Amino acid sequence: MKIFKPGLSIRAVSDPMGFVYGENCFGPKEEYRFIDDIRPSLMDPDCKGPDIVYAISMDVGKKIHRNSLVNAHLLYGLVTYAHGSLGTEPIRSQGHIHRRSKHGKGWSTPEVYQIWSGKGIVYMQEYAKDNPGKCYAVYAEPGDIVVVPPFWAHATISGDPDIPLTFGAWCDRDYGFEYEEVRGHKGLAWYPLIEKDGKLGWHFNDNYMKSQLIEKRPGDYTLLSVENKKCIYTQYEEDKDKFRFVPEPYLVKDVWESFVP
Repeated sequence: MKIFKPGLSIRAVSDPMGFVYGENCFGPKEEYRFIDDIRPSLMDPDCKGPDIVYAISMDVGKKIHRNSLVNAHLLYGLVTYAHGSLGTEPIRSQGHIHRRSKHGKGWSTPEVYQIWSGKGIVYMQEYAKDNPGKCYAVYAEPGDIVVVPPFWAHATISGDPDIPLTFGAWCDRDYGFEYEEVRGHKGLAWYPLIEKDGKLGWHFNDNYMKSQLIEKRPGDYTLLSVENKKCIYTQYEEDKDKFRFVPEPYLVKDVWESFVP
C-alpha cells in the first residue's frame, strides 16, 4: 500500500470513524454523513450500505497557521470513508456544486484535493443542467492532486472497498453546497458501478442528454502554480498565496476557460 505523508500530524481512524489530531494541530470534532443523506444521488436510492458513509472535518491545520488561514479566507478539510459499498455502487459522496461565495465576488469556488490513502475517483461534470457538458472521471492514488474548477458538479468516489479513501482538500472558508439540480436529475450524469468482476464501471443516467465520459489520470496544474505530487499543505506553508485562487477564483479566470482536470 502506498504511503503518503500529508504534512500534518493528523491521522484517520476507523473505530469510531474520524481523525486524531497531533498537539501542534487544530480541528473540530468530525461530522458524519449517513446513507440516508445521500440516497437522492444514488442509482438505487433504496440500496443497502453502511449507515455512516463518511466522516468530515472542515477547518483543520497547524495551530501556527490558524490566523493566516482565516485572513486568507482559506480552509483545509479532511474526509475519510467507510469500508464496503452502497448496493452496487462504491462508497461515494453525493453530487453537488459549490455555492457562490461573497468573498469570491459571486463565483462558485474550486477545490484542490489530495489523496491520503486508498484510491479516489473524482467525478465531475461541467453543468448540472439537462446537458451536463464535459464529463470526467479522474483516477487518483495517494499523493495525487485533483482540482475541481468553479461551477462544476462533482462527487468523490472510493475506488477500493477494502482500503477506505481518505483525502484532504483546500476550500473557500465561505464554503457551502448546492444539491437541488443534481437531485432533480436523480444524481450526476454517470453513476459509478461495481461490476461482477469487482472492477469499476460506469452507468449513464438517462435523466441527462447523452454525454461522453472521459476517464483519465490527474492533469498538470502548473498554470495554477500547483506542484504535482507535493503535499498541498506543505505548498501552502512555503507560499501562503499559492492557493489564493481557491477563495478568489476570478484571479485566474483565463485558466478556467480551457481547464482540463
